Amino acid sequence: MPLPDPVPLYGPEYKRDPYPLYARMREAGPIHRVLFPSGVTAWLVTGHAAAQRTLADPRLGKNHALGNDRWRARASIMPEPQHSQLQVHLLHQDAPKHTAMRRLITDAFAPRRVEALRPRFQEMADALVDAMPMTDDGAGAVDLVRCFAARFPFQVLAEVIGLPPHLAARFRREWGKVVAPVGPTDPGRPAYEALLRGLQEYIAKVVADRREHPGDGLLSRLVTARDEGELSPEELDSMLFQLLVAGQEPVTNQITTALVALTRHPEALERLRADPGLMPRAVEELLRLDSAFELTTWRFLAEDAELHGTRVPAGDSVIVSLCAANRDPERFPDPDALDLDRPQGPHLAFGHGTHFCPGAALARIELQVALGTLIARLPGLRLAVPDDELEWIPAVLGRGTAALPVAFDTPGKVDTPGKAGTPDAPAMADAPVAPHAPVCPRDLKWPRT
Repeated sequence: MPLPDPVPLYGPEYKRDPYPLYARMREAGPIHRVLFPSGVTAWLVTGHAAAQRTLADPRLGKNHALGNDRWRARASIMPEPQHSQLQVHLLHQDAPKHTAMRRLITDAFAPRRVEALRPRFQEMADALVDAMPMTDDGAGAVDLVRCFAARFPFQVLAEVIGLPPHLAARFRREWGKVVAPVGPTDPGRPAYEALLRGLQEYIAKVVADRREHPGDGLLSRLVTARDEGELSPEELDSMLFQLLVAGQEPVTNQITTALVALTRHPEALERLRADPGLMPRAVEELLRLDSAFELTTWRFLAEDAELHGTRVPAGDSVIVSLCAANRDPERFPDPDALDLDRPQGPHLAFGHGTHFCPGAALARIELQVALGTLIARLPGLRLAVPDDELEWIPAVLGRGTAALPVAFDTPGKVDTPGKAGTPDAPAMADAPVAPHAPVCPRDLKWPRT
């Protein structure tokens, strides 16, 4: 059956398992016109070799100013004034501005620095497991998103960037929803704009606090860079927006995709439990198998040009499917299999080229600590619902589950110096808990604004 033109990239079945569609697209060619739920059409690149070339193609720029009127009319980008004030971060910049802005953050995420913080991250992970509800027989379900996956990356991020506990406790996870497209005519647009305003007010409080109480963390250094003229006020706010929103949610989602994969392959899970030394290699394979960064953000050609044999108009959006590239059989034999012994080459879970994720080293350590802790501390870890009942997030660019109900046998506790929700390990405000949902009781103790 031929592929439609454009190929729709939305719907519950697509979000649950996009890989059969990606396989058909790869077989038909490296680039296809696709349709997103907002009505935006784009050009999607799918193969591994084509993806690498696209991500390193100097003709393609990230600045939204390059987008044409057709893209702009349907892109559901942020309204003003937030678009001008929050959307000039690294993901939407080209050299030389991108180079200068990226230089300001790379030290904070340097591999040696974040590796030195691994023991602190381990304390945080153990404290979160200690706080989980336990039963004598392991009955009942715990939502690992609420109890762990949504908390651990935020606590790590706060530690790494220097977000003090009193500010960390006021961050609301629901602000992360502002990256999901909500069109101007969508009935959810007023709530979306309210979230934007709330996040923008929070960012202003962070800037004011770090200016009044400067420290040696990344946030303080960025505020100083603004005060010394290296950043504009809009660039500073945009970088804080990117750090706070994009710096944690992908790791939350990657924890869920990895755990789903491991519960589908219990032999791999038990092998990791028996041999924790395999975890670094396992994390790379899990990143390749099902990446939380499913699609890249927009890129644009400044003028009409050929891209992988197809004429692409100037200003049309070009997107790369990292997930499709990472399951290309020409690069990875038997790509749909979870193989902990796979010889690892360069997967594209963190991108490629000048926009390679600057937090990749941190994300790798977070995943190693998170998965290693959960596997070691939760014996008998298993899904508490049928696999096909998992709810996959409807995000356009990302993959993950909205909740992850699991059951496990009663684990032991670990004495740790810091507990989740204390100044030693800052929590964040959360949305109300749905009745009858598998939850972590400590959700009810999170501070709220």
